[in-house]
Amino acid sequence: MGTLRAILKNPDDLYPLIKLKLAARHAEKQIPPEPHWGFCYLMLQKVSRSFALVIQQLPVELRDAVCIFYLVLRALDTVEDDTSIPTDVKVPILISFHQHVYDREWHFACGTKEYKVLMDQFHHVATAFLELGKLYQQAIEDITMRMGAGMAKFICKEVETTDDYDEYCHYVAGLVGLGLSKLFHASGKEDLASDSLSNSMGLFLQKTNIIRDYLEDINEVPKCRMFWPREIWSKYVNKLEDLKYEENSVKAVQCLNDMVTNALSHVEDCLTYMFNLHDPAIFRFCAIPQVMAIGTLAMCYDNIEVFRGVVKMRRGLTAKVIDRTKTMADVYGAFFDFSCMLKSKVNNNDPNATKTLKRLDAILKTCRDSGTLNKRKSYIIRNEPNYSPVLIVVIFIILAIILAQLSGSRS
Repeated sequence: MGTLRAILKNPDDLYPLIKLKLAARHAEKQIPPEPHWGFCYLMLQKVSRSFALVIQQLPVELRDAVCIFYLVLRALDTVEDDTSIPTDVKVPILISFHQHVYDREWHFACGTKEYKVLMDQFHHVATAFLELGKLYQQAIEDITMRMGAGMAKFICKEVETTDDYDEYCHYVAGLVGLGLSKLFHASGKEDLASDSLSNSMGLFLQKTNIIRDYLEDINEVPKCRMFWPREIWSKYVNKLEDLKYEENSVKAVQCLNDMVTNALSHVEDCLTYMFNLHDPAIFRFCAIPQVMAIGTLAMCYDNIEVFRGVVKMRRGLTAKVIDRTKTMADVYGAFFDFSCMLKSKVNNNDPNATKTLKRLDAILKTCRDSGTLNKRKSYIIRNEPNYSPVLIVVIFIILAIILAQLSGSRS
């Protein structure tokens, strides 16, 4: 019913949602028959359904390399995330993790649900890794080694300053950007992007996730995970966990806005990185998560719900982003729209209002200067037909019947 209500409220979401559902069905049919590759692509769908959809656009050889890169780093992240593993056990595993990708026998019991399955059956990932080209293997091993060392460093160190914050995000996400740039270059389809721009691509996504996931991280058991830098949150509360209490709502929102403003500093680098991409499939693979990030920040900004539950873009808007993000003009349009949405929420009484507006104005100028804004559909202004609720219900029922038939035809 929640999805139906959302469609009735946003009828232009319906077509992109149908396309997204059909794309998901198609992706399921593309799973390779070999047991180890089948495991890897099924696992990819379980740990990140949206990533599994976006990755399907890439050429097969590059798609396989990116799939394994993602799963190796997800396994590494599972070790880091498991707060039940003693530090003296965890640190050596993180540091040596890059060696295990060559070992078909290695596995380690940690994590929960699908992540536990990934760790228990890591031999499938290692088997697939060993079938990749040497350039792909070298890039994945190098980034895994550097990321594991960085994670080990921050196991024993809290994020105190904004420099610490940037360093931590570099290890867990900026290096992903560097690694993807290496894989794109190894495929022969892209020039090798600069480390600085590649790093910003990762930092923007990671900081968005850290902002959005405040409540989940702070409530982690048996030990909370703290990634918001003390240099920022200490201006507003005495302890990071104080932000979730209702009596601190005003200060919490101010701190949140400070964090969003910090994340916005990476946007112009991200736009430059995407502008320089040549291959359409690689472009979409990179651009869709970036548009999702700026959209998520627009939802989170000045929103107390970040400290009460989960704030994210509605599924229909996500489908719309995936459907519409095809060219750089689409990216400029999306960043313009979501930056305008965010700017409309800035209160002049907010302690960081001046800095926030300055960063948003710079983003908006870059988008305007592209000369492409008149060529896109707005994510905010609805100029599509206003369908009647009855018609929407009828279409929704037809869609359900079609999907049920598709499911039946596969069994």
